[in-house]
Amino acid sequence: MTVRKIIICLSLWPFFSFLGARERNDSSCFELHGYLSSMQSGNNMQNGDWLLSNYLHNRLNFGWYLPGNFIAVAEMRNRFLFGDMIRLDPETYARSYDRDYGVADMSVNLTKGNSYLFNVAVDRLYLFYRNGKWDITVGRQRINWGNTFVWNPNDIFNAYSFFDFDYIERPGSDAVRIQYYVTETSEAEVAAKADASNNITAAGLYRFTVAGADVQFLGGFLSSADYVAGAGFSGHAGQVALRGEATFLHPFRNLQDTSGMVIVSAEADYTFENNLTLQGEYLFHQKPGIDFNRFVTLYNTRLDVKTLSFVKHNFFLQAGYPFTPLLKGTLAGMVFPQFKGFYLGPSFTYSLSDNLDFSFLVQAFSLELNGEHKAVTLAYMRLKLNF
Repeated sequence: MTVRKIIICLSLWPFFSFLGARERNDSSCFELHGYLSSMQSGNNMQNGDWLLSNYLHNRLNFGWYLPGNFIAVAEMRNRFLFGDMIRLDPETYARSYDRDYGVADMSVNLTKGNSYLFNVAVDRLYLFYRNGKWDITVGRQRINWGNTFVWNPNDIFNAYSFFDFDYIERPGSDAVRIQYYVTETSEAEVAAKADASNNITAAGLYRFTVAGADVQFLGGFLSSADYVAGAGFSGHAGQVALRGEATFLHPFRNLQDTSGMVIVSAEADYTFENNLTLQGEYLFHQKPGIDFNRFVTLYNTRLDVKTLSFVKHNFFLQAGYPFTPLLKGTLAGMVFPQFKGFYLGPSFTYSLSDNLDFSFLVQAFSLELNGEHKAVTLAYMRLKLNF
């Protein structure tokens, strides 16, 4: 059976069984949970006509608890999109969703047309084993070595875009990961992944606690092209939470040349007595890797630490406040001094019931590139049911 046939079977399985089921016997346990969301979006570029699209998103998370301390996991996204954005360039849009960056091609467009697309993609498929102080994970998984909120220079295995807010699980990697818990406050691990181009990323990390702060150091190589070394921390100064990361990359060629790259992020956040939360972050990216003219790269393209930003200096500030126990709001903003630009992102989420939420979000960008003003505004309304 091909990988794509397996994907189709997994996507159809819940329609022939009972959602949220849990079966137990003496030796194993099966779990299924996920969510279903419906999101309407509007896209306005350069004060032109609004492009309207719809997005149905179903996530399924399967888990099997097996004998002998093994857990098998399969997680997938079923996405049906239709509307104006696809109609602009159906083939390019379809290719961006069908593309899989892992060793195994586990993304397939089941059907597509001039204004619609139905894609199924598996982003988790791994076997987990635990024995005492050892954890071993093999397969498509998420390896998160980041500490800060928006930009993660230490996340060398599967970096992500802050703007892709609807993908809370974040991408996974086809990898092997071994973790050893040295003490209750220290851990050593090694991981290696391969991608669709047979490039290898491999590194080791050591994390420990000192003076009340969690500190980590890592080293290895990225995509069979660059040496990588990094460090990160998370701690507190009084009531202020502090986090930071730094990564240095250098091509495999002569280490004495000046073609290396430094990426640094620093974050602080504080929660007041009335539950107002303020959060700020700064990113320095020595050699930005995103072209803002290719705006879709912020959403539909796999990023790495080289492409975390399209400008060298990035400033982020966010305020969050629970107006009522059911209504929460945030206001996020970024400043890009290099391009006299900014990002503004207000959002509101209202809990309709224990498992049902309604959200309204706006993402507005304004920049000057090569003397030309660029403006993009996106608005979203989402209804999300968790099961």
